[in-house]
Formats: sequence, structure tokens, C-alpha cells
Amino acid sequence: MNGSLTVQGVFGRLNIRQMLAPLLIILILSMMVLPLPTFALDVFFTFNIAISIMVLLVAMYTMKPLDFSIFPTVLLITTLLRLSLNVASTRIVLLQGHTGPDAAGKVIEAFGHFLVGGNYAVGIVVFIILTLINFIVITKGAGRIAEVSARFTLDAMPGKQMAIDADLNAGLIGEDEARKRRATVALEADFYGSMDGASKFVRGDAVAGILILFINIIGGLTVGVIQHDMSAGDAAKAYTLLTIGDGLVAQIPALIISTAAGLVVTRVATEQDIGQQMVAQLFGNPMVLALTAGILGTLGLIPGMPNFVFLLLATVFGFLAWRQMRRPSTEQTAAGAATQQAAVQPAENVEASWSDVVPVDVLGLEVGYRLIPLVDRGQDGELLKRIRGLRKKFAQEIGFLPAPVHIRDNLEFRPNAYRLTLKGVPIGEGEAFQGQYLAINPGHVSGQLAGTPTQDPAFGLPAVWIDSSLREQAHVFGYTVVDASTVIATHLNHVILSHATELLGRQETQALLDHLASESPKLVEDLVPKQLPLGVLQRVLQNLLEEGVNIRDMRTIIETLAEHAPRVQDPLELTSQVRIALGRAIVQQLYPTGNEMRVMALEPGLERILGQALQGGGDSGGIEPGLADMLLRETAAAVQQQENLGLPPVLLVPGHLRWLLSRFLRRSVPQLKVIANAEVPDSRIIKVTTIIGANK
Repeated sequence: MNGSLTVQGVFGRLNIRQMLAPLLIILILSMMVLPLPTFALDVFFTFNIAISIMVLLVAMYTMKPLDFSIFPTVLLITTLLRLSLNVASTRIVLLQGHTGPDAAGKVIEAFGHFLVGGNYAVGIVVFIILTLINFIVITKGAGRIAEVSARFTLDAMPGKQMAIDADLNAGLIGEDEARKRRATVALEADFYGSMDGASKFVRGDAVAGILILFINIIGGLTVGVIQHDMSAGDAAKAYTLLTIGDGLVAQIPALIISTAAGLVVTRVATEQDIGQQMVAQLFGNPMVLALTAGILGTLGLIPGMPNFVFLLLATVFGFLAWRQMRRPSTEQTAAGAATQQAAVQPAENVEASWSDVVPVDVLGLEVGYRLIPLVDRGQDGELLKRIRGLRKKFAQEIGFLPAPVHIRDNLEFRPNAYRLTLKGVPIGEGEAFQGQYLAINPGHVSGQLAGTPTQDPAFGLPAVWIDSSLREQAHVFGYTVVDASTVIATHLNHVILSHATELLGRQETQALLDHLASESPKLVEDLVPKQLPLGVLQRVLQNLLEEGVNIRDMRTIIETLAEHAPRVQDPLELTSQVRIALGRAIVQQLYPTGNEMRVMALEPGLERILGQALQGGGDSGGIEPGLADMLLRETAAAVQQQENLGLPPVLLVPGHLRWLLSRFLRRSVPQLKVIANAEVPDSRIIKVTTIIGANK
């Protein structure tokens, strides 16, 4: 009883789908050594034809090659199935061929008699032609394309990985999405490499088909004449027709499978299957259809030509061209509707009211009419998803939720133009071409691309707008390739990060306090408004954001302010105390690895002079012009030296000089970070690489 239960438990845990593939392989291999009845042979030949048709249809309806990633394995299995059937049918043909034309089953008989009219000479010619077409044209071409695609895919992998990392760093995608895209890139390389290898099996199958044909003919003649005392003519007719039927019933599915392989490796991945692409791209241009109809009609009027056929097709193409020309384009429809809407005037004059006073949007995005599909909720605009992801990433990294982005279309813009606004004032603009890609030159590309030269609107890098057909080539050359929605989203992300200070208003500050109060109500209640006004807290947070310090650790910020607020109300002094409390996080952001800090420092004499200027003027206006010019010049040179060494440009100064120098140097050297000695944790090792003012 225990034994039966154990066996039942084992079989209960087995998955039928997991067993199907091994059983199929074992069955295919067993056909090479075990004799099959003619009915089973008919079933397997029919199954082989059905599988080849299914593979062809799946290849045609597949959107992307990776959607049919099992295809190389299917290619190998179907090739093995055809070879096994050839061996099994050869055994039956040689053993039973003398008994009649149906000795090897009805399928082989039908292919040997019906398709070639029972003429074995015609059958041999047709078989050889089909095999050569499969071997020389389809299989060889598909194998070459798979080989080139595999090489290009491997060459483009670094560029694609850089593009994924850029989207991840910009907040356009999350870590899970980035992981999926990296896996997709690796799968593409594996797929085309597998296709390159699998095509060799198909070519070998074509060669084996020709050899098997001649071996079976020679073997059939030998068996018929010697063993069954048949005349040479009768033996040739009987065995050759059976061999031809056997070869055709195997080579026609092989031709279908090879065609499917060619379709898979030659198509460009889009959101349409092959049928939709052909209709849209081949028959979508009315001018092409009209010219074709004109040429066919001209040929149909020439005496001696098949006039009816030419004129019939000319009429069909002319009708298709007429239908295409009557159909208005999407752009014309959108532009016309927008113009008509803009032309509508109010029916009557209405008195002005307070409802006419529209508040200014904190963040705004205005787009031309060709970019409307990117932000249209009805069309599931891609840019809307990216903007939601940007706000979420900003909140996680900076520490507060920015205002929503209000999106509008602007008919006064160029069709592909967009503009970013902050409190109604433009702070960024550019152009994005839907359906094209922006290839950004990171500085080390290996070739030039055909397209429209431009600049990356976010960072000003040289770039080119290219067609989708050049996307893979751009990856191979080392460009970072992004689509139109990514261009706008990256620009928007750069803008909100650089203007985080202005995005933190009273409303956002109060919302931040309310969020903190849900977890630590007593902490917030004791500080605001009892000890510190909301405006002072807002100014402290803005000072931190202005110098690139995130405010995620609001607990530490509030606790520090609560400690110093009873005796200090100056926002600058409070900011200095908060920076000291956040020193570990500030230094970690600048030096994420290791305990050593390689920084720049001031010459002691220069520190004394700047300290005196601070006491006299209180800001950069107290610095003597010659000294200010020298300080700017030497700081810029030191920053350049730090960047050449691959080090962050950090200037370490005494606490009383930090605000003065940070404010004074920020405009000329925006990448410079100025930190105070008190902000450095005791666990860090400080090494000075450059002393500013040593050459004054």
C-alpha cells in the first residue's frame, strides 16, 4: 500500500506539460529504429505538415522576434522529425515497395502520383528544384541574416544597457522595469545566436534530402531487380515514385519552416504583425498605387499583351489609390478640428467674474498638436505614465511631492514643439518627433547617422533625430537612443530637479509637516508654530535644496530645529546647524564608497582675508574685486583638476565661511559643492588634493 501511494504521489506531482517535450523527442528518435505501420506513417507525415503550417502562421502573427523565442528549438525538433520520418519511410519503401504505389501509405502515394502526375522524371525535377530553392535561397539567406543580426545585437548591447541605465537614473523607469529590459536585451542576443546555429540544421536537412533521394532510388532499383526479380523499368517506376512522394512530403514542410525562419529574422519589431505592416507600408501610399495602375494600364493597351489581365489589375490598383486619396490623414483631421475649435467665438458677451481669474500653474507643459497623442488619456499616452513615474521618483529621492504637471496643447506652437513652464514662466523648450528617435552622442561614437542634427534639450549634448530603421545602427555606433516621450520626460525631470527650491512652497511645506505629524505628532506640534514660524522652516528647507541636499530625513531636521529654535531664529544659522546634523548623509552622497575624502581646501591666509570680508560685508560684496577674480579663477582650475582625476569637486572650508563661498562660487562653478569642517563625520579620512590661493 505504501509503495503504491508513493508511486501515485510521484506521478501526481508530475506536470503533463513538462513530460510532453521529452516524450516527443524520444518518440521522434524511436521512429529511426522501430518499424512503423503505414497508417502511423500517414499520421506523422500529416502531423509534420500541420506543425509546419502552424509555425509559419505564428511567425506571421508575431509582433516581435522574442515573442517566438522558442523558434530555434522548434526548428531543430521539426528538422529531426523530418529526418526520422525519412528513415522510417525509407525502411517501408525498400521493404514493401514492390507491392504497389500505396506500400508506404496514402500520403506518400498522393504526393508521388497526384502532385507530379505519376511521372517520376517530372517528380525528380520538381523535388530537386524545391530542395535547391530551400537550400540556396531561403535557408542560406535566413542564416546570413541571423548571423549578421546576432553580431549587430551583440555590438549594440552596451548602448542599449546605457540607455536603460539612463532611463533608470532619470526616474523614467523603476528597478523592476530596468531588470526586465536588461533581460530582454540579453534574450535578443541569445535568440539571434540560436537562430544562427539552428539555420545550419535546416541547411543540412536540405542537403540530406537530396542525398536520401538518390540513395533511395539506387537502393530501390537494387532491391526490386535483385530481390524481387522486377524488370529495371518496373523497379524504377515503382520505387522512384515512392521515393519522390517521400521526398516531397518531407521537403514541402521543410520549405514552409524555412520560410517561417526567414520571416522571423527579417522583420523589424513593431506593434504590428507582418500582414498589418505589409498593408500599411506597401499599399498605404496612394501615389505608389496610382503610378502602378498607370504603368499596368499602359502595358495593357499594347497589342499582343494579355490586355484583359493587365487592365483588370490596373483597375484594381486605381480603385485602391482613389480610396486612399479620399481618406483624410490623421494630422489634417487633428489640425482641422483644433483650428475649428479655436475659431469658435462665444455666443454672447458675459460679465467678467472671479471665475475668469485662473491661477497660474506651478508646473506646466504645453505641446504642439503632433505631440497630443503622447499626452492624450484616451490614447493611453506614454508621456503621462512617465510623468507619474517622475513625480514618484522625485518624492522618493528629494523628500517632498512636487505640484502636478498641467498639460495643455498650444496651437500657436510648431507641430512638434513643447515648452516647460514654472509658475507661468518658460524655463525650457524643445522639439520632439513622434515615431522618430533621438540619438544622443555621449562623446565617443564610432560613426555618423543620417538625420536631423539637434541638441539634447536637457543637457545640451549633440544629437540627431533618426528614423526607427536606424535605431539598431545607432546603438552599434555607441549613441544613446531614446524616443520622443523619453526626451520630454528627461527634460522635465532635469527642470524639476534644478528648480526644487522654487517648487517647495508654503503649501508643500505644510503638507510635509502633516505627513510627518501622522507618525510623530508631538515633534511637529512642539516646533511649529510654537517655537518656529512656518516661513522660517520653509526657508531652511529651501536653503538645503538650493545646495543639492535632499530633505528626506525630516525627523532629524525637525529635531535639530527644535533644539536650536529657542535661541536662534535666523534661517542661515539654523541651516548650518541642520547641515551639521545631516553631515553623514551629505558626505555619503558625495563620497558613496570608501572612508577617504579627497577634497580641495583654502590657503590659511586666504581664509583669514575672507573671514575679515565676511565681518565687513556679510556677503560676496565684501570681497575686494581683485581677490574675487583670483578666487574664481583658481577655484575653476581646481575643480577642473578634480574632475580630470575622477573626483567630486568638493571644497572643505571653516563653518563660518561655508555660506559665503557657496553663494559666491555657485554661479561661476555650479558643479562645486562647499561643505564645512563640522559636517564631516569623525570616521572619514580627509586628504587635500588642491589648495586654493597658494599661488596668489
